Amino acid sequence: MKDMGEASYVIGIGIFRDRTHGLLGLSQNVYINKVLENFKMDKCSSSVVLIQKGDRFSLMQCPKNELERNQMETIPYAFIVGSLLYALTCTRLDIGFAMGMLGRYQSNPGMDHWKAAKKVLRYLQGTKDYMFTYKRFDHLEVIGYSDLDFTRCVDTRKSTFGYLFLLAKGVNSWKSVKHSIIAASTMDAEFVACFEATVHGLWLRNFILGLGIVNSVAKPLRIYCDNSAVVFF
Repeated sequence: MKDMGEASYVIGIGIFRDRTHGLLGLSQNVYINKVLENFKMDKCSSSVVLIQKGDRFSLMQCPKNELERNQMETIPYAFIVGSLLYALTCTRLDIGFAMGMLGRYQSNPGMDHWKAAKKVLRYLQGTKDYMFTYKRFDHLEVIGYSDLDFTRCVDTRKSTFGYLFLLAKGVNSWKSVKHSIIAASTMDAEFVACFEATVHGLWLRNFILGLGIVNSVAKPLRIYCDNSAVVFF
């Protein structure tokens, strides 16, 4: 065992440092390039969006007969979803909503789902050099944002909520998942989303304090949402 110096690449994540300006960057451009090459998409044109307004995905788009199922058997849909989930887990939170949507149809994907998965690859082609950037600060504060799309799941009419937290001016933690219940109103759905975000935010703040790296994290915890009924109720 020997000291090989500062880490520059760990499990698919490139690490960039600028000590003069107190900056740290995390990038997965090398990993994304490998994924694009594996699925013959390294020369594809880029897309500026993952999902366009009005796009809908449902079980009705899944294969309905043997011919359609045989057609999809040769398409590596599950492999693409699995490869992209690793990028999502590490640094690419921007594909979280799309991957959560596409992951629901892994057992029986249709051609529309396959086209949407390739669109995610084209989006990454144009944004593969994006990275997380963190700045050195003496005063740390955990700031959260919460949002959801109300009853957008065509199959169940459940909402999908998401949250993210910033620390040192960079993204630290995030989540995008479908509700386990059907909310009766947008306020109810937003309350659930804010509750989930608050629980995670409190855990995150306590976890950072428990590491003993910093003496304090700013209180109270700030979480922003875009529903006035939740804020003022």
